[in-house]
Amino acid sequence: MAFVVAIDGPAASGKGTLARRLADEYGFHHLDTGLTYRAVAKALLDAHMPLDDEAQAAAIAEELDLSHLDRAVLSSHAIGEAASKVAVMSGVRVALVAAQRRFAQRLPGAVIDGRDIGTIVCPDAPVKLYVTASPQVRAKRRYAEMQAGGSTDSLDDVLQDLQKRDARDMGRKDSPLKPAEDAHLLDTSEMDIEAAFRAAKTLIDIQIAVRN
Repeated sequence: MAFVVAIDGPAASGKGTLARRLADEYGFHHLDTGLTYRAVAKALLDAHMPLDDEAQAAAIAEELDLSHLDRAVLSSHAIGEAASKVAVMSGVRVALVAAQRRFAQRLPGAVIDGRDIGTIVCPDAPVKLYVTASPQVRAKRRYAEMQAGGSTDSLDDVLQDLQKRDARDMGRKDSPLKPAEDAHLLDTSEMDIEAAFRAAKTLIDIQIAVRN
């Protein structure tokens, strides 16, 4: 049986960096579920299809190959904005959640990060983490990333964008962003990736020992 680490949290909280680090540490497969929604959005954009065509978006989601998600291509701001519109569609979510659950069954285990992993996708995961940070800290992180990529957006623009995304993620009717009841909270506002990694590794090691 595959060992699953479910990681949830808002944008720029550090959950993706932590997830990749943990997957490398344990030799587990890694899936950033945000990329699955971005891939559907990109397919719609590439085909010049409307972003509100739920039937077409769901059809794309059902055929999506989760093993070929190009982070570099899918990380653009435009695709992110389009993905946030696609992600509210129930048909798309049903198709992608099914695919994400299949991914979670890969041996020896998987680290999956997103917005609804511990609550919806893998509610039985032995380790659930909710990674967060203050909006101001997250905005500074995202701003630095965007500056490095040549963006001219201001820090205030980035903060407002994150706050809009938080409201959208937490307020949506289908699978809103929230911690699972049994999730371990990691607030990275004052915590670097090493400290977060050590805290998560301790929790995972305990559960692996219990299983063995």
